[in-house]
Amino acid sequence: MGKIKDTMAKMKCSECGRITHYTKRNKKKVKEKLSLSKYCNFCRKNTTHTESK
Repeated sequence: MGKIKDTMAKMKCSECGRITHYTKRNKKKVKEKLSLSKYCNFCRKNTTHTESK
């Protein structure tokens, strides 16, 4: 059995547009872009972060 490779994904704040978080993502299991609620240090509040290139 081979290992399934996880790739690093950049998480971009939906309000200020800055990349503030990185996370691992399995491209074979998760086909659509990630969208998570995370804390943004620049906005100083919880905002929706979406995966960017």
